[in-house]
Amino acid sequence: MKYISIKGLNKPVSVLMKGSDYFYHDSYERAAANLDAFLAIGGNSIDTAHIYCGGQSEEVIGRYMQERGNREQLVILTKGAHHDQNGPRVTRKDIKSDITDSLQRLQTDYIDLYALHRDDPNVPAGEVVEALNEYIESGTVKAIGVSNWTWERIREANQYAEANGLVGFSFSSPNLSLAKPNEPFWKGCVSADAETCAWHEAEQFPLLSWSSQARGFFTGRFTPEVRDNADLVRVFYSDANWERLERAKKLAEAKQVTTIQIALAYVLNQPFPTCALIGAQNAEELKSCDEGAQIKLTREELDWLDLTSEQLPLSLS
Repeated sequence: MKYISIKGLNKPVSVLMKGSDYFYHDSYERAAANLDAFLAIGGNSIDTAHIYCGGQSEEVIGRYMQERGNREQLVILTKGAHHDQNGPRVTRKDIKSDITDSLQRLQTDYIDLYALHRDDPNVPAGEVVEALNEYIESGTVKAIGVSNWTWERIREANQYAEANGLVGFSFSSPNLSLAKPNEPFWKGCVSADAETCAWHEAEQFPLLSWSSQARGFFTGRFTPEVRDNADLVRVFYSDANWERLERAKKLAEAKQVTTIQIALAYVLNQPFPTCALIGAQNAEELKSCDEGAQIKLTREELDWLDLTSEQLPLSLS
């Protein structure tokens, strides 16, 4: 397993991050077995959120850590301040409420990585940084970041932090995948486009990608004629993505791996620190992700997969 460093956190972060949005109390043993298997391959980072499974995701992780006695081995990324039926909740009051809930559910006195799940552009970035710094100062949160914020808003926040002697954001968690979305999967979600990736490369700013494998687009289950998944059709069906799929297939054949492993490797071989949130729920899927995370891709191969170069990479020449 490979690891990255995130400023503010004194633990390495595994490049594969275990997704937990299917962790429920009535299937606790399954979730615990998934986590045991993940740790066995060297994984240590778990992604959750205040809203996942109505709070049960965090509670299951809390029970797991208590039973295994392994809190210090794990890196917990949880997210809060998600909007509700009344609209945005990126306020000091809502952040406090969600962090308090998350700590209780996780049965811990600190959170390794805390991210705001959504943005509210109407709130000045400086106000958000000030609110989150209270938890940095108390030791309740080790590192702060964002999910589904634009790179411009992150830059604004970090410029404010630097000018005012505060701790800024040290990671971002948008969607990044080989398949490029036609529109956001959910309203208010952000996907990393070329400009975003260029900023991450220039800043060497860690990116933790959700839907890193484009929700199964590269599994072989989907073709232009298979249209039974309305969300996948809406978000990922495009001529450009079918071409990316074909190129991924060719590169997979040349490297004797699977197409979806190439899609995962694409995320983990970016020229800046990246992690991939994975939804592996059984041994076969976990093994595939573990093997995919070990694949090396050159910049030439990345550009070809991404359709920014028509020149065949050396691996196919």
